[in-house]
Parts: sequence; C-alpha cells; structure tokens
Amino acid sequence: MTNFIKKHFTLPTNDLLRDLTYRRLWTSILISSFGAQITMLALPLTAAVLLKASASQMGILTFMETLPFVLLSLPSGVWLDRVKKLPVYIAGETAIALAVASVPVAFWLGSVNMVWLYIVGFIIGMVNTSAGSAAQIVLTQIVPRERLVEAHAKNALATSGAEIAGPAAAGALIKLLGAPFALVADAMLLLSSALILRGINVVEQRPVNKDSHFWRDLKEGVSFVINKPLLVALAVAVGTWQLCYNAALVVQILFATRVLGLSEQAVGFSYMGMGVGTIIASVFGYRISRKLGPGPCLVTGIAICGIGWSMLAFAPANQWGIAAFALMLTCFSVGGVLIFINFLALRQAVTPEPMLGRMTSTMRWLILIPAGPGALIGGWMGEYAGLRYSLGFAGILALLLAFFAWRNPIIRSIKTLPELHEHEEKPQA
Repeated sequence: MTNFIKKHFTLPTNDLLRDLTYRRLWTSILISSFGAQITMLALPLTAAVLLKASASQMGILTFMETLPFVLLSLPSGVWLDRVKKLPVYIAGETAIALAVASVPVAFWLGSVNMVWLYIVGFIIGMVNTSAGSAAQIVLTQIVPRERLVEAHAKNALATSGAEIAGPAAAGALIKLLGAPFALVADAMLLLSSALILRGINVVEQRPVNKDSHFWRDLKEGVSFVINKPLLVALAVAVGTWQLCYNAALVVQILFATRVLGLSEQAVGFSYMGMGVGTIIASVFGYRISRKLGPGPCLVTGIAICGIGWSMLAFAPANQWGIAAFALMLTCFSVGGVLIFINFLALRQAVTPEPMLGRMTSTMRWLILIPAGPGALIGGWMGEYAGLRYSLGFAGILALLLAFFAWRNPIIRSIKTLPELHEHEEKPQA
C-alpha cells in the first residue's frame, strides 16, 4: 500500500508544488477561490432575489465592477512598476474582505439596496485593478518564465477544487443564512488568504531611476504594448471575448432563477459544472497548449465558450434546460481556462521585468474596455428583448470571434512561448 501511494500520489521531483514559495501562493489562491465562489453567487443573488433587480440593474452592477479598470488601470500600472507587488496583493485581499463584509452589515441595519451593491462592486473592481495586476506579477517573481503556462494551469487547478465544492457550499450557506450573510464566510476566507501571503518570501530588486516621470512612464507602457503586434492581437481577441462574457454573465442568474425556476441552492449545485470544466481544462490544458500551440489553444477556448452560450440560448425551460445551464457553465470554465493560461503566459513571456506592471495594467485596461459595454448591452437586451437574446448574442459573437481569430496569422502561428531576448531584459525607463 505504501509503495502504491508513493507511486501514484507523490509529486514528481520537478513539480512546481515542491517549491515552498509557490506552494504557499497556490494555497492562498485555493482559499481565495473558495471565497470568490461565495461572492460570485451571493452578490448577484442578493440583487436578483432579495432586491428583485431588473436585467438592466444587473448590467449596471457588472458595469460598476469593470469601470475601475477603465479609469485606473493605466496609472496603477505606472505605480506598480515603482513599488513592491506582494504588499499590494496582500492589501487587496484584505480590502475586498472588508468590502464584501459591508453587505451583511448593511442588510442587518436595513440599509442594503442596489446603490450599496453598486458601490461594493466598484470598490471590488477598484482594488482588483491594482491588486489583481500585482498578483499576476508576483507569479513571475516566483516561477521561471519558461514554466508560466504550467504555473497558470496549476493555478487554474487550485480554483477547480473551489469550483467543485464551493458553489454547493455557497448555495447551502445562502439557503441557511441568506445571501447577504453568506458573504461573511467570503470575508473570513480572504483574510486567511492574506495571512498566508504574508509568509511568502519574494526578493524583488527595484531599479532606482531618479529620472522617472509619471506621464512619460505611462505613455511608455502603452507604447510598449501597441508596438508589439502579438500583444495587440491578443488584446483584440480577449477584449472581444470579454464583451461576450459580460453580456452573458449579467443574465445567467436571472435565466436560472426566473426562466428555469431554480432555487438559490439549486443554482449553487449547477455552478459545480464550472468546477468540472476547470478540472478538465487544468489537467489537460497544458498538454493541449503544447500540442496545438498557445495561439490555437486560446482560439479553441473562445469557440468552446461560444458553443456553451449559444446552446443555453435555445435550451427549453425544463429539466433539459437545467442540464444545459450546468453544461454551459462547464463549457465556459473549460474555454476560460484555455484562454487565460495561454493569454497570461504569452504576454508575460514577451515582457521584460521592469515593464511588467505597465504591460499588465495596459493589457487589462484594453481587454476590459469592452466589458462594461458588454454588460450594459446584455442587460438592455435581457430586459427589452428577452434573456435568451443576451445569451444568443454572446454565443454567436464568440463563435464569429473564434473564426476571425483563427484566421489571424499572428495568433494561429504561435506554436511555442516566445523567448525574451537578453537586450529586452534591461530597464527601459
């Protein structure tokens, strides 16, 4: 028995999880992901079920979460290149914990309303603008560049466990405590994640540049991105996908509760489909990327998402429709993992360390500019044309995007991660 366990459950000698620093980061991601599952259900369910929000109001809620990226991403990138990233990451986890904890407090005081949720959504987006970028850069300080796709796949695997057990647990919490009070659990998990991150030892050497200038550095970051055809092609592809995703996102809870008639707990069980998809993509995503190449693998992910949204748009309002809802979530998570393990690795692979903060924030700014309009379009279509139209719009547009992205020679030709040449490693400002 001992030999069997060692053979099948012992990590390979070169596995990233054998590295203590990466293992702490991975554990933090796992815990934080469990909390994210609660927020992902509890916040929109508070709006949809408790506050009886319309599709347009759900669109505004999602829009408020993406608006800070458009307003603050570029200046936060300049700031990130001047400070240590890990403390920003830790502060971000703590700030989001306080923001989500304010919802049950407001509910207890009888003050919770859609405006309060808009403010919480904006705060979460504002924190993620800087802390989310910092988290991505911390990974590059821990993991060698040539293993970034592997690291992102393992990070996705960390979230998959949360996506399997998290939605069911979140649904049970919501049923037991109510959607607002379930957010207390998320706050506690985020604080635990922050404590684990405090134990990570990252040595970050910041180059001293007395000639730095805010606006010049900001322009330099934007110029770096727009002068790299690969980064431009990736920004267009993933930005358009974000429009599709947000158009579908704002109506899927409404579709589940109002068209399919699912309870809060049943919605939680359905969301376990996301965990199944994430596990599948996390286990096989790295192999698929090596087989097809990062570019074609990313396009495959876009197509799988489009198939899922299109399928749900035409699903009947019965047991088959409930199955289609869970399958759509599986398709979304499979496609999303295939997109982002390659997207993140590609953009990090071609960027020198002194430019990582500005590149990350510029790319996040570019891909999230379409997210807000996507949320508003999805909400408007859902309210005035029907929830199925929002899903159909997202699905068909994603399939068209996959077709045109495949025809793009820059994306289609990426068979391996590009190498960063030695002269590109030098500080640029």
